[in-house]
Amino acid sequence: MADDQSPYLTFSRDEWARLRGETPMTLRESDVAELSGITEALSMNEVEEVYLPLSRLLNLHIAAVQDLHRVSSRFLGTLAPRVPYVIAIAGSVSVGKSTTARVLRTLLSRWPDHPRVDLVTTDGFLFPNETLRERDIMQRKGFPESYDRQRLVRFLSELKSGLAPLRVPVYSHLQYDVIPDGDVTIEHPDIVILEGLNVLQSGTAHSVFVSDYIDFSIYVDASEEELESWFMRRFQMLRETAFKDPASFFHSLATMADEEALAVARNAWNNINLVNLRENILPTRERARLILEKGSNHVVERVLLRRL
Repeated sequence: MADDQSPYLTFSRDEWARLRGETPMTLRESDVAELSGITEALSMNEVEEVYLPLSRLLNLHIAAVQDLHRVSSRFLGTLAPRVPYVIAIAGSVSVGKSTTARVLRTLLSRWPDHPRVDLVTTDGFLFPNETLRERDIMQRKGFPESYDRQRLVRFLSELKSGLAPLRVPVYSHLQYDVIPDGDVTIEHPDIVILEGLNVLQSGTAHSVFVSDYIDFSIYVDASEEELESWFMRRFQMLRETAFKDPASFFHSLATMADEEALAVARNAWNNINLVNLRENILPTRERARLILEKGSNHVVERVLLRRL
């Protein structure tokens, strides 16, 4: 487990699973099936051996921050509002960030001390397609410059200042665009899970970063070969389902010849997603507090936890 040369403690799956302690299983088989992703058949074993220990660790961290808040309030003689604990989940396209976020949201919301858990994806903070076209960066959607980082940082600043209610923009994967006037409201959550490609990325020098507002960060990792395989599998499944909807931005891919459609997908992976992974996403891996390393079939094989 220990490597004195690494800033991380490394746990095998079995070692990590033992850290669950007495944490109860609060999910049923039907819950796990509902939380699974498009290409991820989430199992009860994965929840028990990976996510229950992680929820226990997060609960301990949250409790410590709440205690610190009470101590600070006592010292200052104030009753300042408790601000949300923010958990960031980063990683490549197709790695399974959304599934990790959904599982943690459900598990954490069932702890008695913080029942209100909101999930916010950074997709909503992408610039609208119209803006991306005007700037000639439509083919760089998902790259740092495609996000309204100023708005995202402002949202997190207001969140951490205890302001409420707050409006959060919503992204439609069907329309492949931010929904105009589709904002949702969040109000006084105990925990906010922020999921997206860019949550651990830094901006320009001397600016405020998204990561400045993060209490705990998770990077979901996998090899490039596995990521490409999962991306292509998801693409094929979407061609058979969501892309068949005439309202889908990618509807034309559903009727395209298989070989031609797969060529489009491979081009998107090699020239967009893989480039973004290597240039912008993977370099943030070492900034995470915890790393989930996946092997085949989206199964977590190792967990790395940064030393305090």
